[in-house]
Amino acid sequence: MRSTVSMKLVPAASMDDRRLMARALELARRGLYTTHPNPRVGCVIVRDGEVVGEGYHQYAGGPHAEVYALAQAGERARGACAYVTLEPCSHQGRTPPCAQALIQAGVRRVVAAQEDPNPLVRGRGLRLLQEAGIEVSCGLLENEAEALNPGFLRRMRGGLPWVRVKMACSLDGRTAMASGESQWISAAPARRDVQRWRARSHAILTGIGSVLADDPRLDLRAELWQDEDFPQRSSLLRLVLDSHYRTPLQARLVGAASDLWVLGGEENAGASALRSQGVRILSFAGDRPQPREVLQRLAQEGINEVLIEAGPRLAGSFVAAHCVDELLLYMAPTLLGSAARPLLELPLQTMSEQLRWQVIDQRQVGDDWRLHMRRA
Repeated sequence: MRSTVSMKLVPAASMDDRRLMARALELARRGLYTTHPNPRVGCVIVRDGEVVGEGYHQYAGGPHAEVYALAQAGERARGACAYVTLEPCSHQGRTPPCAQALIQAGVRRVVAAQEDPNPLVRGRGLRLLQEAGIEVSCGLLENEAEALNPGFLRRMRGGLPWVRVKMACSLDGRTAMASGESQWISAAPARRDVQRWRARSHAILTGIGSVLADDPRLDLRAELWQDEDFPQRSSLLRLVLDSHYRTPLQARLVGAASDLWVLGGEENAGASALRSQGVRILSFAGDRPQPREVLQRLAQEGINEVLIEAGPRLAGSFVAAHCVDELLLYMAPTLLGSAARPLLELPLQTMSEQLRWQVIDQRQVGDDWRLHMRRA
């Protein structure tokens, strides 16, 4: 998207500019699992063609990318060029404003991949730099920067988190036997792959039906990562949509209640019992919270990316409400038969009502296939 900053911005289009911004994006990706609710941001500082400082935002409340890069550069930052994947902040939050830090360090040029849509920033950081006499450009590799922070950007622009639905199915599109038995449709490599998507999500959402049927943990399983670096996470929120607060106190989810939220209707004795175990209760008016109001509330709580792992009814309700941005479908080379449960419950009657999706990536994961899709 084109910057809304009113001042004229100097274009940044050289091969060196592109290479160095690509490096800043590479650094930003190191914060893929840890920065919620903040965006993933990287910074590279270059003087006389030499990289003198690098940094990335590692966790919320910690130093921003520019601070790490400036600390590494030291005095060499004076007269240098800073490449940053998101507009430097201009407000005092849990950390000081980065735009002011760049000014005080004496950089002569700042190249930003995109403007920050946060109303507290939104062009102010770039304008502050320009007013200090620094050459500023914005928009280089903007699409790549957008892809790095879909949840943060969606929350700031539209008041909703980015939503993915993860499903595993057979070749005939079935997710469980008629009895509810479903373990396991996909093989171990696919389940390991799911861990990466869980780790990058801010929260995992399931329904009370899945809790009662499967007693899931919905956690990160270090043993499934094998030789890969297991992400260090301060918290992975687990959310249960449970209209009448029927989540059992003995459920495995409740065992680590500090990161468990139960979302339901008007509070009752069940809600009080769960709260006494350290569970956070988010109540909504009426008997059954609707998908969009649930997501609006989660955005207000600062949640960027939500991964839905639920049964066909709950997952289908979010798809039908047009509240899902991506589908992650793991298809196993097996058949479960016509009596087995469907992929999604959708109240569609005619071909004109069909919901089309665009495949943006398809790959084999072990013996299974993963289709990564977005709304067409």
